[in-house]
Amino acid sequence: MDGANRRKRCLQSPVMHRRFDDVKCDRITPMTAVPGHRLRRGGDRRRDDELTGADARDKLLGALGFSNIVFFSDLPNKVQSADQDSLRGHVLSNGIDANGRMIGFVYPGEPTQPDGADVFLDVALLDASLNAGLLAAGHAYPAFYATLPAALRTHLAGLSRAAREHQPALELWARSTADPNGAATIADLAALEQLVLWPKLFRRIVPYFAAGFTNFDGFDAWLRAGPVDRDDGVFLLDRLEVGNLHDVITAAGNTIQMTVWPEDLIINPDPVAPTTGPPPPVTPPVPQPSPAAGSAAGSGSVLVIAALPNPVGQDRGNESATLLNTTPAAVPLTGWQLSDAAGASHTLSGSLAAGDTLRVTLTTAVQLGNRGDTIRLTDEHGTVIDEVTYQATDVHNGRTIAFRR
Repeated sequence: MDGANRRKRCLQSPVMHRRFDDVKCDRITPMTAVPGHRLRRGGDRRRDDELTGADARDKLLGALGFSNIVFFSDLPNKVQSADQDSLRGHVLSNGIDANGRMIGFVYPGEPTQPDGADVFLDVALLDASLNAGLLAAGHAYPAFYATLPAALRTHLAGLSRAAREHQPALELWARSTADPNGAATIADLAALEQLVLWPKLFRRIVPYFAAGFTNFDGFDAWLRAGPVDRDDGVFLLDRLEVGNLHDVITAAGNTIQMTVWPEDLIINPDPVAPTTGPPPPVTPPVPQPSPAAGSAAGSGSVLVIAALPNPVGQDRGNESATLLNTTPAAVPLTGWQLSDAAGASHTLSGSLAAGDTLRVTLTTAVQLGNRGDTIRLTDEHGTVIDEVTYQATDVHNGRTIAFRR
């Protein structure tokens, strides 16, 4: 919430600090560890919200106690006037996220304990929060992070599931798309703005299209190229497996879909980036003529299935990547390249028989990072055939990394 002297403290969940402050009608910051809300400021085209639509906006403001709210006609999420300029409210928080935004549960009115007090957050107190109320009413998508205690996460997941399975489905669940119930067809940003989908997925699609991509054929590679900023680490509750965002998204052509419900995964807090700069860009491939008849080449025809970035002894000249031909025909490799995130490349030659693997010892120009890197396979035209990313935690001396598919 807004306040000139906001203090942000970290404690282990479920012990929270109580923060007491004024709530400004036109300035509400997000609660991102669980379903939260950010009203879009005028002129900001990002949809950084866990809520969708005017109904959710009005429910939140009404629950906080604001009334007779008038929005600017050309800026529908910017408040022009209201009966109250500010009201008292409080937040239970155990810290801030990597972007400096408070993680917390929002409550209207005066707190019963002093500012800064330690509070044990149980289910009863959780249910009194606006977060839980909006989730139970179907106004919010869940987004659970690893810092949320399991008992609270399980309870909130049940609220979300009940809202979705209600007959008829409540609020946003009646319009939700790109989820296990069905794929979304999205041709461009304008089409995206008309849909209701999980906000984290929305926030990945916006920069992807803004980078110049015109379909989702390169979305998987684009996610993998940014293990910190794009391809969030997740724990998949239905499989009890560690994975990444790309493991729960299928995308091709103009369609995209989450393969699990958002309450069935736990998002890891942002890790420290393996490099000091931004993730390497993945540029849209230049359109190329269709492969000649009988040609097996194409995206996904040859996969990078393993890599050895840290061989025993000297790394340079002894690192390797292993390729697999997934097609029923030989694939000519002459002119193809394997490159790292820095852009250094190793040129291939010869061909790879149907179903065969090829271990490529990389030239000294290519140096796979022991703190994480990206390996990109391109054909003779520069079209990306496959791309994989690994992190520092995957690298062990003399051990080959096998990339999960």
